[in-house]
Amino acid sequence: MDALELLLTRQSSPRLVAPAPDESQLNTILSAAVRAPDHAGLNPWEFIIASGEGLDRLGALFVDATEADGGDATTMDKVRNMPQRAPMVITVVAKVVEHAKVPALEQHLAVGCACMAMQQAAFALGLGGIWRTGGLAFNRHLHQALALDDEAQIIGFLYLGTPAVKAPIKPAKSAQDFVRYL
Repeated sequence: MDALELLLTRQSSPRLVAPAPDESQLNTILSAAVRAPDHAGLNPWEFIIASGEGLDRLGALFVDATEADGGDATTMDKVRNMPQRAPMVITVVAKVVEHAKVPALEQHLAVGCACMAMQQAAFALGLGGIWRTGGLAFNRHLHQALALDDEAQIIGFLYLGTPAVKAPIKPAKSAQDFVRYL
């Protein structure tokens, strides 16, 4: 698949099964991430990878964070199983570095670009993925459990694996509907 086709046909794969990316594929995916635009070379990202038993540990952290926020039993059961939606979940974190010329927002955007690059790399390798966010990305209890400092922000959870079904290509949108010229 060439680069333009990849960009123009990109879509999420919400139903993912094993196998997860193998070591070589994961290295390619992570290499794509760190090529994202990064003003001043701050490397404001961290990628926390869960697969195998790590998915169970991530689910337990989700439960603990939800319980600390007063979640009910139904919600805790739901969040416990969320990491099981794919054979690999990468928690994508922006770790803001104080810099006079690179504000926190720009660093968050760089990490968002890194997440998109990982998803695109996975698609290029024949894998599937979906970038999810949700309330747990902003849960301070989860941040503490993951040993993130106060300035860090989870940008999302990138679920990766093999698509369970081939998703139909969504209709193309006209970019002109979102453009204006000065």
